[in-house]
Amino acid sequence: MSRAGKSYHEVMARRNEIMKQSLGLDYSNFESGGLAFDYEAMMSHGGYTLEEVRHIQTETGVGNTPLLELKNLTRAARALAPKGKGARIFIKDESCNPSGSFKDRRASVSCHYAAKKGYKGVVSATSGNYGAAVASQANMRNLRTVIVQEVFDSRGIGQPEIMEKGRKCEAYGAEVLQCTVGPELFYSFLLVLEETGFFNASLYTPFSIAGIETLGTELVEQTRQRTGHAPDAVVITHAGGGNVTGTARGLLKAGAADTLVVGASVDLAGLHMASDVDFNRKSFTTGHTGFGIPFATLPDRADVPRNAARPLRYLDRYVTVSQGEVFCITEALAVLEGLERGPAGNTSLTAAFALAQEMEQDQIIVVQETEYTGAGKHVTAQLTFARENGIEVRLGDPAEQVPGKNIIIPEHPSLIAVKDVDLENLKRSYLRNAMKGQTTAPSETDLAFLAAELRTDVETIGIWLKETKG
Repeated sequence: MSRAGKSYHEVMARRNEIMKQSLGLDYSNFESGGLAFDYEAMMSHGGYTLEEVRHIQTETGVGNTPLLELKNLTRAARALAPKGKGARIFIKDESCNPSGSFKDRRASVSCHYAAKKGYKGVVSATSGNYGAAVASQANMRNLRTVIVQEVFDSRGIGQPEIMEKGRKCEAYGAEVLQCTVGPELFYSFLLVLEETGFFNASLYTPFSIAGIETLGTELVEQTRQRTGHAPDAVVITHAGGGNVTGTARGLLKAGAADTLVVGASVDLAGLHMASDVDFNRKSFTTGHTGFGIPFATLPDRADVPRNAARPLRYLDRYVTVSQGEVFCITEALAVLEGLERGPAGNTSLTAAFALAQEMEQDQIIVVQETEYTGAGKHVTAQLTFARENGIEVRLGDPAEQVPGKNIIIPEHPSLIAVKDVDLENLKRSYLRNAMKGQTTAPSETDLAFLAAELRTDVETIGIWLKETKG
């Protein structure tokens, strides 16, 4: 290929063909010609049943992670709750997977499929946890790994958590290409896919989501075995939507249709994830609103033509917590329960601690994952980095926190609370995004698709569309 053929615009113009070759999946097969596409047909493309996914994961030591009851944190929640309130808090310890997070489930099916189809390696664009999982699973399948990672601002400074994740990827022998914040990431990712001919182990393929479904099913089975019934609520850290989607689908396959699905994100309102200035003014690289909200309202902004992660199909409630609150619960988990775990799962644990206080004492709330920790992920490293970037860190009321300006650690656990995100507003925003550029009215197929996407009915979609035009 000529040098001119590698320019940004030329590579981006070939992205659909690159995707098709690197996935062995032609997304046009699921398109209807309008807004709609056949989501369930796409999800079943790989042909894997739930039991087959379980078998694939058992081959590489993924899954069957323990469900732990957090008795001391439950006692703390009950001490703060109204009389009779304070649900039992459980946590699914996904740090027991080979690379230390639930992301092994996502990577397991992709790497199995890549090996089965004769690809020589796999490529993924990720901040790091998933990259480590891909490299770990690829090694077990005798595949090579390239990870494209967004790390630095324009000063060449990288966040300690992302640097930690990069070191972990390299420890597995992956080739790690580190980029600055901005469009370089996707361009580099496409270029690597095209030049290597490797499989696109994207976070957002049907293979990735199918791998998470076992997590939802397992936690229901384990909760039933321990308590006699399914969880009343499951709290899931929400970023790109795959975690919510896969877990919720697994809950449904386990017959837990009445279990409340709650997404939780760190509130980083006001910070733009593609901003060079804002990039290092946050202390969380995933599980925050900078991913959670845009991926909910415009899911196909992903690195595949059609994103298999569709969180608005499954969320019953979406809440946010602050950075300081998550740091507080991270320390509480270590001190009260003897479990030192990384920040992503502790985001949903923070929400669960507050939500448990709204629930009855005989109810069960399950935190759906933990992740490994390390020097760069540690609270001390994150807060030191924040101070070095001019962020004020202090004790106080986290309700006063302004992302990018300060981090307020709760001076008392009674100050830990959740803020509800208005799901209807997110759904209306999705609808506005979907209708941009549409010159004709949605067909009946489109309306049915939108109703499924937004977990409502066709009549409501019609009302929202009229209000949008007005």
